[in-house]
Amino acid sequence: MNFNYICKLAFSALSLVLVFVKTNAQVVVGNTLTNGSESNNIVTAVPFLLITPDARAGAMGDAGVAVTGDVNSSSINPSKLAFLDKPYGFAVSYSPWLKSLVPDISLAYLSGFYKLDDRNTIGASLRYFSLGSIQLTDINQQELGIANPNELAFDVTFARNFGEEFSLGTSLRYIYSNLASGQFASGQVRGGNAVAVDVSGLYKTSSNLFGKPTILSAGANISNIGTKMSYSDNGQSFFLPTNFKLGGASTITLDDYSTFTFALDFNKLLVPTQPIYDANNNIVSGKDPNRSVPAGIFGSFSDAPGGFSEELKEVGISTGMEYWYNQQFAIRAGYNYQSPQKGDSRYFTMGLGLKYNVFNIDFSYLLANAQTSPLANTLRFSLLFNFGDRKIVK
Repeated sequence: MNFNYICKLAFSALSLVLVFVKTNAQVVVGNTLTNGSESNNIVTAVPFLLITPDARAGAMGDAGVAVTGDVNSSSINPSKLAFLDKPYGFAVSYSPWLKSLVPDISLAYLSGFYKLDDRNTIGASLRYFSLGSIQLTDINQQELGIANPNELAFDVTFARNFGEEFSLGTSLRYIYSNLASGQFASGQVRGGNAVAVDVSGLYKTSSNLFGKPTILSAGANISNIGTKMSYSDNGQSFFLPTNFKLGGASTITLDDYSTFTFALDFNKLLVPTQPIYDANNNIVSGKDPNRSVPAGIFGSFSDAPGGFSEELKEVGISTGMEYWYNQQFAIRAGYNYQSPQKGDSRYFTMGLGLKYNVFNIDFSYLLANAQTSPLANTLRFSLLFNFGDRKIVK
């Protein structure tokens, strides 16, 4: 039994998390899709870290780096925890992932926070990604047993505000990827381990727009800055999905009952783009992807084989809106776009929220442009609890 083959197969299955393909262009041959257009998707380890785990941001097209914070802020911008107005809280989120493709893949997310004082907040979270059960067979189609690949990430977070307008936050993350599990692991294949950090900031200010009280905010988060991950002692090491997320939001209070929020985010992976090779495996365009993590991050702005135009295609766009009625009932909608040459993730989202006493319930639904997309009809559910009567100074 070739355990390296098992590992590669499982890794390929995991990469489906980020693959969004057109109905007429589902097969990639080299760097060319079957419809003749060029494709050069960026490949990383543990792409599940790029999945938005909570239903609120999921309903807003995955936008939210500058939106008002909640218990789940650690997943999108840790610095937002510093402005939460309750002493402590926790949340649980769940999403059946790629349900139209595989029935038992799922993402679960647990998060919590605690206010140390008016300025400092700590938090912790756990992401667990299950790829379900995989029946393994040998070349003669003899069953070898069941594998249960899974991945997880555990975070601890610290956020501090520097007054009413500015905050910084950071998360330290441990990542474990078990793609060849149980008795199927051997000396050739093992689970991957990595450590990473997030660095984030948030700025907000009060203003007036169309004569209405408005909060304008801008946020940024560089996530998953960390060590490479390998699945064998002498095998290839993969970059983590280091991602730069930058965005803005405006929250307009129309009257005592109605509040609108509009958000716009930009995303770019800070990892090397694959170059173009000739028949002799020599690079003919682009740069060698075998670099250190710092070189990969800084070089990611200028290493695309297609030059500046391809670099622009690596920037994804997320936009969303949220309407609250009486701070009890919310309606949300959004849109997410990624170039067809860089994943082709184009989908609409929508969702609802309900706030009652100490808890919130959020729900989101994803409508893919192509009904054959593995992400079509994806659901997310979140349940949030916020405790304590003491109001923290904003």
